[in-house]
Amino acid sequence: MEDWTSNPMNAVTVVIALFTIVLIIWIGVLGRRLKKLRKQYTAVMGNTGVTNIEDVIVDLKQELADQQQANTQMKAQIIEMQSTLTKQKGKVGVIRYNAFAEQGSNLSFSIAIINDEKDGAVFSGIHNRENSYIYAKPLEKGQSDYPLTPEELKAILEAK
Repeated sequence: MEDWTSNPMNAVTVVIALFTIVLIIWIGVLGRRLKKLRKQYTAVMGNTGVTNIEDVIVDLKQELADQQQANTQMKAQIIEMQSTLTKQKGKVGVIRYNAFAEQGSNLSFSIAIINDEKDGAVFSGIHNRENSYIYAKPLEKGQSDYPLTPEELKAILEAK
């Protein structure tokens, strides 16, 4: 009986067989890695319908730039609204009082309508038996060019 190593063709056949087995194992490992990469690629690409990742990246970059521009516009609008809001005359103070001693009820009033900077107006309604008179005085920083009554000053303080 001959030894398999004595014939050089037998040795080459065994080496080729071993090499083939190693290649088959290597192809299996590469196949699993490729399958994993495909899953990751599908997860990244999603249902975009685009097969080129460069196009996806360019689209994402454009969307990000659009979002940043929209964000900048919103910030500008918020700043504008905040500056406008402080100028709005939204603070109101109302004081009712008895302007004349002969009247028995508090039918006279002072109403102050001001903003955060105390700009606005104060309205006073003086009621007596025969008539009612209404006066308006403009306000700047809580002061007026016209003399303010104690009731009007109290209405301004209440509006703060």
